[in-house]
Amino acid sequence: MTKRLTTTAGNPIADNQNSITAGPRGPVLMQDYQLLEKLAHQNRERIPERVVHAKGWGAHGTFTVTADISQYSCASIFAGVGKQTPMISRFSTVAGEMGAADAERDVRGFALKFYTDQGNWDLVGNNTPVFFIRDPLKFPDFIHTQKRHPKTNLRSNDAAWDFWSLSPESLHQVTILMSDRGLPQTPMNMNGYGSHTYSLWNAKGERFWVKFHFKTQQGHSHFTDAEAEKIVGQSRETYQEALFGAIEAGQFPKWKMLIQVMPEADAENMPFNPFDLTKVWPHADFPLIEVGEFELNRNADNYFAEIENCAYSPSNVVQGIGHSPDKMLQARIFSYADAHRYRLGTHYEALPVNAPKSGRAHYHKDGSMRFFDNNEANPDAYYEPNSFDGPVESPEVAEPPLRISGDADRYNHRDGNDDYAQPRDLHDKVMNDAERARLYRNTAAHMHGVADDIIERALAQYARVSQAYADGIRAEREKLKSGS
Repeated sequence: MTKRLTTTAGNPIADNQNSITAGPRGPVLMQDYQLLEKLAHQNRERIPERVVHAKGWGAHGTFTVTADISQYSCASIFAGVGKQTPMISRFSTVAGEMGAADAERDVRGFALKFYTDQGNWDLVGNNTPVFFIRDPLKFPDFIHTQKRHPKTNLRSNDAAWDFWSLSPESLHQVTILMSDRGLPQTPMNMNGYGSHTYSLWNAKGERFWVKFHFKTQQGHSHFTDAEAEKIVGQSRETYQEALFGAIEAGQFPKWKMLIQVMPEADAENMPFNPFDLTKVWPHADFPLIEVGEFELNRNADNYFAEIENCAYSPSNVVQGIGHSPDKMLQARIFSYADAHRYRLGTHYEALPVNAPKSGRAHYHKDGSMRFFDNNEANPDAYYEPNSFDGPVESPEVAEPPLRISGDADRYNHRDGNDDYAQPRDLHDKVMNDAERARLYRNTAAHMHGVADDIIERALAQYARVSQAYADGIRAEREKLKSGS
């Protein structure tokens, strides 16, 4: 039987082709509620885009445990080799807006939501193991440099390089961004990282600091700037086309989950701050340990409902997985959930794609869009503690206390930090000659049009990493000026 077209209130619609007018040539009438409803809804079909990570692509999948890490974590998601957990991913560009091209040089977001039997665990990272800043007070300033200039309404390389040249902690991330890995060909051809330091704890209550890594099983492939320029001229949606198309064709992409582990007490003796988001942990000292793998095997039935509405936040952790004193992580625990409350609404985690499959029970009441059960079955239990059989706390899932303490103050985050050693290792020891040559070329090209004094300040910072690094960029700038 053919379904009848109705209004949103369920009233059958007799004519969906013609407005009500005063005669065949007359004006439309205000009484045409059907016209008003359609126009009003169209005006509200778009919600605010994410301030960062606005352009994204994602899919559903399955996480499977392949190794026993019970000595590090009591989280049920890791309970037993072979255990599977449904999940959903979202990859994104950081600076690009909703209409930006996919194949642009930018850091990529790498967000994973695991629907565990203890509740949702969100791991919100990037395709790089570090970030541009270590203190969250500078995050809004940094993001302003990646967005549009308030007067010209254009992206400003002057702003980006001015900020970077005044923020030596950004050198590590900028080096990665301007390297081959700054322009992966598809979401399937890049690694993911939790980036921050998180923590795990086991059944004995022992805590371990941890870094999460997700290694692509499709291999790395990258565009040069010249290749990307041609690709963007053909399609602005290449990531969506690649990811959606691969899954539809049954070519399910996979990533291995691995961790680096540091016993809690060892953090105090590290020669660097292990909670610094601009630093990596040396693999020689903290080797990668296999945990499992995830496979993306189902596209969303509705992109808006399942990918655009999917809300990830580092505040979503489960028993056995926790946070750390990482300053950036601490701020994101608040800011991500708050962004979702603004963008999606008070009850954003009740949307189907965000709702835990393990169930929920809380005392959050009312608010806009309270479209689900408001505890009508037990209305007297609307506060806690109560005597009316309302949900109660579970002391057995408590996280062990953090051992780190200190005086509250505004500590200079650049004091005592070597912001040059790790970029130097990346440049000198990890990259080969061809990779370094492309790095110099990409960096010089990105500096096009930037004020000379800002460029000289940036080159002075690069020289502190390696004189060859600064000289290489300078030489490429001269080539670009001469048209060679």
